[in-house]
Amino acid sequence: MGDHRRHRFPGRPNRLARLRAGAMLAVLAASAAACTTGSVLSLQPAVDVGPPTASISRVETAAAASQMEVAAAPAQTLDAQAETLATPNGVLAPPAETMTPPVQVAQASPRQGVGLQTLVPSDPYMAGYPRPDPPSAPQYNPMPSDEVDCRAQLKRLKVQFVDLAPIRDGQCGIDHPVKISAIGSVQMKPAATLTCAMALTFAQWTKNELVPSARRRYLTGVKTIHQGSSYSCRKIARSRTLSEHGKGNALDIMRIELNSGRDIDVKKPGFFSFRQRGFLNNVRADGCQYFNTVLGPGYNYDHRNHFHFDIKERRANRVACH
Repeated sequence: MGDHRRHRFPGRPNRLARLRAGAMLAVLAASAAACTTGSVLSLQPAVDVGPPTASISRVETAAAASQMEVAAAPAQTLDAQAETLATPNGVLAPPAETMTPPVQVAQASPRQGVGLQTLVPSDPYMAGYPRPDPPSAPQYNPMPSDEVDCRAQLKRLKVQFVDLAPIRDGQCGIDHPVKISAIGSVQMKPAATLTCAMALTFAQWTKNELVPSARRRYLTGVKTIHQGSSYSCRKIARSRTLSEHGKGNALDIMRIELNSGRDIDVKKPGFFSFRQRGFLNNVRADGCQYFNTVLGPGYNYDHRNHFHFDIKERRANRVACH
């Protein structure tokens, strides 16, 4: 019986042996692999990379510098930049002579908090500085149409004048003053500051009455009108009434200089000064046709040496001519 079983299953013992041998080889292979891996890992040098933040900063800075250099470098230097140097932490960096200057970094102040940094341009002229606000536009005081028309008439009479800024002086003042220095060829000394209405009335009187009267009496023209007072903030003497000088509506004439060189003082002439007396009488009478007030020598002591002309408005258009 025993011989019969061995001959019936001749290969069974050999197959079990092979299975056991294969299992043993697998165990030996796994052990060998484990030993080999451990030995290889143990041969690698330990690398001290420092804190994670510092490592990341160095990597990002080097990478950014490399990208900036490659973008800005000419084509002929790309091969030279391709030769890189290995840093201790394994990061590739270009040679030192080809690196571009890094951007300056300003350290944050304690008030800004930890980790805050501000990029500052290396070129100070690239930094932006606050600019002062543009100056405000000057206040424009529109001129009424009657003032515009008045100035147009002054130009037609060839009056030399300039516009002045508004005058504000308590009760006194002129909204749109002008300063006249000449009426045609007749000079005004010193230049008179008046309202345009008063300047126009005086210019018309000079052109139409004064100059022709001088030619008839003295056979010559008028060179210069010497005035003693134009705009002046004051009251009428011995009263509380504001003078027309304080409004720019009055002018005092002291003397008249002729082209012949003769000066005619506005004062009461002597008994035998017939020509001068006639001339001054014409000046007074003609002035009453243009001005609302004419006061001169003989009226009172204050007007003994000049003519006072003004355009004061009165009821019923009354005129004071003395």
